[in-house]
Order: sequence, then structure tokens, then C-alpha cells
Amino acid sequence: MTDQADGVLARAKRPLRYVMGCLYIVAGVLHFVDPHVYVQLVPPSFPAALELVYISGIAEIALGAGVLVPRTRRLAAWGLIALLLAVFPANVYMATHDVVLTGAPEAIRNPSTAARWARLPLQGVLIAWAWWYTRPETDGWNDS
Repeated sequence: MTDQADGVLARAKRPLRYVMGCLYIVAGVLHFVDPHVYVQLVPPSFPAALELVYISGIAEIALGAGVLVPRTRRLAAWGLIALLLAVFPANVYMATHDVVLTGAPEAIRNPSTAARWARLPLQGVLIAWAWWYTRPETDGWNDS
């Protein structure tokens, strides 16, 4: 990368960390606001769907907060990567089984086929974003 691109990335990294952390915290809280919407995303072959929703909500809140704290940032970022991999089957299930999210807001209740499938590569983008915060503080792209 060019020095200019590195500078832009370095300047964007701190505010994007707060965006990421807050997004995960809000997403985690939503697991408790209306857990039954999320239960519908859990593949039927998985046991204890409601408990899995609560566990993933707790993980999103904790890891979202953890990525905001310098001392826990790298570990939390690795945790986010693991969480994104763990919930990937739910995205595959939604894409392959035309899940309609009963009880969800109209705007997201019944996404288009394209939107359902777009969630799959989006997981890769989210994993790359979290990975960015696993990098050692000395790589030139990190800040405290």
C-alpha cells in the first residue's frame, strides 16, 4: 500500500473501532429485546435455539465492548471472528430456506433472495474488519 493509503487507514481505524463495537453491542442487546426473531434463524438441527440466541447476544455485547478497550481489543477481535464463524450456519439457513422473520420489522421481515445471499459474503467482510483489530500495535495500522 502507499504511504497515503496507510495514513488514511490509520486515521480511520480508531473511529471504525467505535462503530464496530457499538454495532455489536446494539446487535447483542436486540437478542434480548426480541429473542424470538433470532430463534427463527437458528437451524432446526441445532439444540436449544433460545439459549443459543441468548449466548450469542451476550457474546456480541461482551466482545463489542471488549474491542473498545485497548487491553482486551485483540482478544475481543479474535472472539468476534469466532462468533461470526459460529453464526454463519444461521445465515446459510436463512439463505437456503427462505426464512421469514415473524415479528421482525416489515423492512427486514422477508428479505429478497439477493439480500439473503448477500449476507454470506458480508460475513467475510465483517471477519476482515474484526481481524484488522487483531493486528499487533506495531504494524502501522493500529492505534491505542
